[in-house]
Amino acid sequence: MDVSQLQRKHRDHQTAMLREGFLEDQFNQLQKLQDESSPYFVMEVVTMFFGDSEKLLNSIALVLVGAARVKDVCSNFSNICEAQNQEG
Repeated sequence: MDVSQLQRKHRDHQTAMLREGFLEDQFNQLQKLQDESSPYFVMEVVTMFFGDSEKLLNSIALVLVGAARVKDVCSNFSNICEAQNQEG
């Protein structure tokens, strides 16, 4: 496969990812910022994004687990209160 075929395949893949919503116009803007002085700019930004995203998603997951426990405790407490209220 020659360079022009690879470039066309890359453009087609990128167009499909934009169409399917995996990429946004910001990705195109990032590519415009990349030049010969910073040939890996997009790769560096995307790598940073994924690193930060992983940390944030892990934090959210921990909070959600904590929230589920709080919900369960509140639900149990509410059930106990209702049971005691019915008993008089």
